[in-house]
Amino acid sequence: MEEHLEDILAKIRPLEPIELQLLDAQDCVLVEDVTVPAALPPFDNSSMDGYAVRTVDVEGASEEFPAVLTVIGDVAAGSGDLPVVGPGEAARIMTGAPLPPGAEAVVPVEWTDGGTGGGPASAMAAHSAAPDGGSGEVRVHRPVTARAHVRARGSDVAAGDLALAAGTVLGPPQIGLLAAIGRASVKVRPRPRVVVMSTGSELVQPGEALAPGRIHDSNSFALTACARDAGAIAYRVGAVDDDAATLRSTLEDQLIRADAVVTSGGVSVGAYDVVKETLSELAGDEGSVSFRKLAMQPGKPQGFGRIGRDRVPLFALPGNPVSCYVSFELFVRPAIRALMGLAPFDRETVRAVCAEEVASSPEGRRQFLRARYADGTATVVGGSGSHLVKSLADADALIVVPEDTTSVAAGTEVDVILLG
Repeated sequence: MEEHLEDILAKIRPLEPIELQLLDAQDCVLVEDVTVPAALPPFDNSSMDGYAVRTVDVEGASEEFPAVLTVIGDVAAGSGDLPVVGPGEAARIMTGAPLPPGAEAVVPVEWTDGGTGGGPASAMAAHSAAPDGGSGEVRVHRPVTARAHVRARGSDVAAGDLALAAGTVLGPPQIGLLAAIGRASVKVRPRPRVVVMSTGSELVQPGEALAPGRIHDSNSFALTACARDAGAIAYRVGAVDDDAATLRSTLEDQLIRADAVVTSGGVSVGAYDVVKETLSELAGDEGSVSFRKLAMQPGKPQGFGRIGRDRVPLFALPGNPVSCYVSFELFVRPAIRALMGLAPFDRETVRAVCAEEVASSPEGRRQFLRARYADGTATVVGGSGSHLVKSLADADALIVVPEDTTSVAAGTEVDVILLG
């Protein structure tokens, strides 16, 4: 297993960086340090709806003895022409609006009568319903200290600060920060385009009726979901019959849009396992594909190489659903992350107590058992058969039984790979 994975990662190169618009860059890896061009926020602004005041004018204010101030106008978010607040004056201000000259703090509207002449206000009247709200008088019932309810210029980040470091994966908060500092595009490694296809003349598209001897194609759906979960842009191709010419032409058609290809099925020793034959021909002088029998269960037969003029990495996985899924987790997921410029391994491995006995495990092969993990304990789910899709769906971890271990007693500590 280690030799196979080392061979894969040695032949994977991160994709070349490109400049992408912000939303197109989501889930991509940043390849440049991004610094802040201007302070954020760019000006002192109010964190509350209320009144911008001078602190001396509201000193000692109470409901019994309110400070009565003259309202000289409104300051809404986006205002550019600001009134100057002088002695005995206040400006009605909205959240996010710039603090006007002369003002030192903001009194929340709930601490005032809202200009109504009555008791404490709960909110401001809508401007459309009361256009004269920015004039008249306001009674302030509490004092405020300097800079109260004011968000200072540069209190988030200052000009010249590092906003995001190279190597950052751009999720929604990072996209929001880039937009806030005015970046419309960034240089990233793009998400790899992964083409997924199943092989087998027995496969039928889900939703279609099954004829005798046929089964629904589940591998291509599971692998496409796996590729997306790993960060790739995944393209699912319909199942391909066990015909070398059809498989070859399908692969040739797909290479134009692929940074990697994942196939399932056709890599064992059967008379109709055409993947080996086809890939050996397609690799030609411009690539090579190796087929190996690994010391693992499930997932013994594996293929990997590079095909076509651009030497696109190709992963030929076994056809049994559990073998296919485990193989993806162990070999393809790390490669997709390497293409993105990320550390290959992100699945956490923990030590856990095996809840029940594992009566037998094949000597000389590393076994991966589906399990549920909770509170330091791993419980085997279902049997060891590589066709048991239901137990795979019930599992959230893999128990690892080493090559030199043929049984595991209940209560023994084991390595467990967490799948989420």
